[in-house]
Amino acid sequence: MSADPNAVSTPLDSTAADPFGWLEEVEGADALAWVRERNAQTAATLGSDTGFAGLEQAILEVLDSDDRIPDVTRRGDRYYNFWRDAAHERGLWRRTTLDSYRTDAPEWETVLDLDALNAAEDASWVWHGAAALRPEPGQPWRRALVSLSPGGSDTDVTREFDLVEKRFVPAEEGGFVRPAAKGDLSWVDADTVLVGTDFGEGTMTTSGYPRTVRLWRRGTPLAEAIPVFEGEPGDVLVTGRHSRVPGFERTFVHRAITFYTSHAYLVTGLGTADQRLVRLEVPDSAEVGFHREWLLVDLREDWTVAGVEHRSGSLLAIHADDFLAGSRAFTTLFAPTATTSLAGLAWTRHHAVLNVLDDVKNRLHVLTPPADGVGEWVRSEFPAEPGVLAIGVGAVDPVESDDIWVVTTGYLTPSTLSLARVAGPGAEPGEVERLKAAPAFFDATGLVAEQRFTTSADGTRVPYFIVGDAAQLHPEPGAEPAPTLLYGYGGFEISLTPGYSGAVGRAWLARGGVYVVANIRGGGEYGPAWHQAALQENRHRAFEDFAAVATDLVTTGVTVPERLGAQGGSNGGLLMGNMLTQYPDRFGAIVVQVPLLDMKRYSHLLAGASWMAEYGDPDDPAQWEHLRTFSPYHLFDAARTYPPVLFTTSTKDDRVHPGHARKLAALMLDSGKDVTYYENIEGGHGGAATNAQAAHMAALAWSFLTQRLR
Repeated sequence: MSADPNAVSTPLDSTAADPFGWLEEVEGADALAWVRERNAQTAATLGSDTGFAGLEQAILEVLDSDDRIPDVTRRGDRYYNFWRDAAHERGLWRRTTLDSYRTDAPEWETVLDLDALNAAEDASWVWHGAAALRPEPGQPWRRALVSLSPGGSDTDVTREFDLVEKRFVPAEEGGFVRPAAKGDLSWVDADTVLVGTDFGEGTMTTSGYPRTVRLWRRGTPLAEAIPVFEGEPGDVLVTGRHSRVPGFERTFVHRAITFYTSHAYLVTGLGTADQRLVRLEVPDSAEVGFHREWLLVDLREDWTVAGVEHRSGSLLAIHADDFLAGSRAFTTLFAPTATTSLAGLAWTRHHAVLNVLDDVKNRLHVLTPPADGVGEWVRSEFPAEPGVLAIGVGAVDPVESDDIWVVTTGYLTPSTLSLARVAGPGAEPGEVERLKAAPAFFDATGLVAEQRFTTSADGTRVPYFIVGDAAQLHPEPGAEPAPTLLYGYGGFEISLTPGYSGAVGRAWLARGGVYVVANIRGGGEYGPAWHQAALQENRHRAFEDFAAVATDLVTTGVTVPERLGAQGGSNGGLLMGNMLTQYPDRFGAIVVQVPLLDMKRYSHLLAGASWMAEYGDPDDPAQWEHLRTFSPYHLFDAARTYPPVLFTTSTKDDRVHPGHARKLAALMLDSGKDVTYYENIEGGHGGAATNAQAAHMAALAWSFLTQRLR
């Protein structure tokens, strides 16, 4: 089914009936017939390419490799890992000891076999994670809440799981079972959970998430869960959490009013007639949390309190009891500079490890609070790693241990996992034990990774990373321009840092391509201000930044527009849609993955309403005036020439509606443009539910880019 191309006004009239609105019916017969036809055409072109099968297999070998580093989570004396490989398509939840994990071939004990579960239940469950209940001292870790998604969607179920008997606890035995919905369960104690889920009409926000938190006691029907807090229908979501740190047990509720504003409440007398909620009086835009006796506030805007001005991007700390008593005498743990931002914070038992980005390069700093809650925090440095690398850090057990996991990775440096002991002030640095090192999945001989900077349209300095053969990055006059792929995201304060990818290496770098990652505004590379600079009516700055990087790659002789590709997904898909419609002459091919593209309809589709703080409200005529300037569906003009484009999405994506990709692809096809389309049935917003699906989707993109740019 398709519309008459002569009947489509281009650019698309936002006030007229949508000629492809029928493609928004996710499971509609006509829509799925259209999808099947497009998928078949793509299989007949990209999928039948002589090198496709080999490329797909090369990527799958990386994803299924037994030599990957198993990511583990400590629960008591066991270390848990979720693992997919060729023999376990949906995955195994398994555990081992630290001594065994240290070896080259750990002995794993299977806790839950998801493939076996799917076979037994005739289901297509995808792992969404597990939360274990910290037991009373001396007791075994026994209770967990396991979340499973049908086909990889954000919608999931939660079931109680017995870690000792390695089985689900059914509802008829008193087990906690939350039916399919967007929501979650979290432990209060062995017989009580906080629940956010769909309780029927009026209990979900317009964004499709829970707007109530309730207390659910074992042995009682879910429908009788006791209300703790109720937000407004227009909120994004409401969640509740309980901290079981001995001596510092607290329940708190988080009400997300928009994506970037919220209220946090401390709950006393939970579930009793004396239950009371105390709002934590911090700016709505701030993020707030607790660790033991400390309250921490992460600022997104400047805040003057008690006569002191604290800058946006700062991290503040105060003794929680003092704050609740009215004090606002904060200690500044981190204050940004022109080049630095806070990338993360990991608490151990006695220390806080700050992960700071300095011109998009990680540096770790250790802060030790005063033992009695009074006095100065003491700073010490963690050894820095040289080169174009990213460093991630996480606590092994923030309640009982000062150990941290340290992950180091780079575009040409396979990931390593180390175990380190955080030392206090004046103490000898703790030992750093390298536990695991991933193998090299491609030959990096002659390849280099560099960081460069260029200037955007308004004069802003924009960084980017570039990886390739040294001769390609610094070409001699007359050298052949390299096939180059430029990747970007630019939204939601998310930073893009270096990372090793065997798939990128095998499919692109080892085959003579240059790979580039742009750190454009809208991201978090330079803190909240970098993100806020491209919000709503200023969204064009993210697009200008990306286009500036594309221009710089041509100006410096790395490539030419005909050999320059661009790729991005989700918000990065919106970025790609705007590269396609606003800067078509700068690219030879574009890959658009799980994208937002119809900015007139986005807030009415699935979770779209939750992103209005990022983009704006299209139902407000004044805001639509700026939204229409970056709505690719409405910017497409049949009279213009566009580079070849590949759209990919997932039928099971219940976050970003697949109708976005479907409709622009259909509109462009009706105008005779060079469009390739593929929609995976499973996978959710991630696009794939298994390694095999992920390899197939990646191979389609790499094959498309190879065909069009070489």
